[in-house]
Amino acid sequence: MHAVATSRASLRDAKPVRRRSRATFASVVGELLLTAGVLVLLFVSWQMWIGDLIIGAENNVKGAELSEQWAQVPPPEPPPVVQQGEEAVYEPPLLPHPGDAQVFANMRIPRFGDDYNVHIAGGTTRERTLDRIGIGLYEQSKMPGEVGNFSLAGHRTTWGKPFNRIDKLRLDDAIVVETEVGWYTYRFRNLQYVKPSAGDVLLDVPQMPEVAPSDRFITLTACSPLYSLAERIVAYGVFESFQPRADGPPASLASVEEASPSAEGAR
Repeated sequence: MHAVATSRASLRDAKPVRRRSRATFASVVGELLLTAGVLVLLFVSWQMWIGDLIIGAENNVKGAELSEQWAQVPPPEPPPVVQQGEEAVYEPPLLPHPGDAQVFANMRIPRFGDDYNVHIAGGTTRERTLDRIGIGLYEQSKMPGEVGNFSLAGHRTTWGKPFNRIDKLRLDDAIVVETEVGWYTYRFRNLQYVKPSAGDVLLDVPQMPEVAPSDRFITLTACSPLYSLAERIVAYGVFESFQPRADGPPASLASVEEASPSAEGAR
């Protein structure tokens, strides 16, 4: 009897043996997918926000450095003065068309901030111009100050997003193109939303193939809405004046007030 009682007591006091759980194939795959998802989320966050801020700041620094280089070079002779109505103005000098990925100008838009200063280069491929440099010149585009359409493309998200705030432009905002010879000032007129296939916005007179150009336009294009390729947002402007480097920076580069009334965009 004593032996039986002892045996029963031992059974009661014995701790259950836990079986070591084995990781199944499905659980391993699930953990790997979860880790991969977190890494992808971190990369996207970096690319769209943190990386954008860094690249955008670097682009502005590069633009400022080029502006400073031009300022150190003896300025060329100012172009001829012509009569425009009752006002005498400089005839805007025509620049040679740049090669692919060749930087020839800086974009200055006071509405986007006093430090906004982004390179403009030939071509609109992502690999050579838009991702690496900033703003690209369409192949068929006219040059700054030339009669016709000076047309440009830029990212609205990622890679420094130089045209991220294109929808914040206000009527009469200055769009200034700085070059080695001086500054070409355009004034913003209106926004339009079009399909990606709407190449007629790049015509010498935008969307009017039957009209011969007599004015000087600027056209900025970017993807719309944000983080989508569904449409294009287009900003149009008209030429105002050229100021030679010998005369110093134009008044159009002055800071703007954020409270200005917005311009209505056609959709």
